[in-house]
Amino acid sequence: MDVLGSGHEQVVFCSDPASGLRAVIAIHSTALGPALGGTRFHPYAGEDEAVADALALSRAMSYKNSLAGLDLGGGKAVIIGDPHTDKTEALLRAYGRFVESLGGRYLTACDVGTYNADLDVVARETRFAHGRSLAYGGCGDSSVLTAYGVFQGMRAAAQHRWGKPSLAGRTVGVAGVGKVGSWLVDRLVEDGADVVVTDVDAGAVERVLARHPAVDAVADTATLVRTPTDVYAPCALGRALDDETVAVLEAEIVCGGANNQLAHDGIAAELMRRGVLYAPDYLVNAGGVIQVEDERHGFSFDRAEARAAGIFDVALRVFRAADADGVSPAVAADRLAEERMASVGRLATIRLPR
Repeated sequence: MDVLGSGHEQVVFCSDPASGLRAVIAIHSTALGPALGGTRFHPYAGEDEAVADALALSRAMSYKNSLAGLDLGGGKAVIIGDPHTDKTEALLRAYGRFVESLGGRYLTACDVGTYNADLDVVARETRFAHGRSLAYGGCGDSSVLTAYGVFQGMRAAAQHRWGKPSLAGRTVGVAGVGKVGSWLVDRLVEDGADVVVTDVDAGAVERVLARHPAVDAVADTATLVRTPTDVYAPCALGRALDDETVAVLEAEIVCGGANNQLAHDGIAAELMRRGVLYAPDYLVNAGGVIQVEDERHGFSFDRAEARAAGIFDVALRVFRAADADGVSPAVAADRLAEERMASVGRLATIRLPR
């Protein structure tokens, strides 16, 4: 793997044998400010897989933060291990010391496998841990506004495709009803959508069905993508949209909370060719990072929610630009994010937290 040729400013390998910590911190860009991105705790098959995920996720964070209008660059950390068995206070604190050693170039937060309580522990060793518990002055569960942003992006896609910013009477398939997907289901049901869900965790599905008995469930993602729906919302891990999935997908719109949904660059063009409107993941799932960023200023949920509501307008701008330029929304979103990074980045210096 060509780490030096990846375009990243800095990649840090973290090892603490005493606690068992093995982690990678990837800083893609600080052109707009310190690099903000979550910490993923996952049982990667090996170091190469972990590095590849960190590089892809951190790059996406640069684009996400730029398009969200935040004065932040992009970074991401991954911890190699099973969060259910390997996560300990000693490991999290060791990780916090590595974050602190970067002096504010990287600001960490929650991601898959990490929670507010974990960041509270990390914060014992670093000033640069965000997404903490409300009891410690943090923003709480950032998946709340992540889901809200996805919902706003979905409303914008509905407006662009069907002329009305509502999912009422539409069928939405949600793949993954964990932290983000379950909140998204709440929004969709409230809006009057018919919802179909699936998850590898049967307990997660059961919890959603207990709250919303009218929601349907199918056995797995392979079944869901073949189910006639208006919108498909991938809300689990990345690479959800591959050649096989796109070939059988029944939905008119793809809009979900998962990061790095496209298995390769050609997928966006194939979705466009098939007439499927794709809402770029890093555009619509930016609500969480908006929530976390607000914590740096003394958290106000109402203020963060109002800013996350702006994802609707940005998404419409992306869809219209894509149509005007004859490109996919993925290309249009990249262009808008790169324009801001280039124009602001020429004059920007790294603004470290105080």
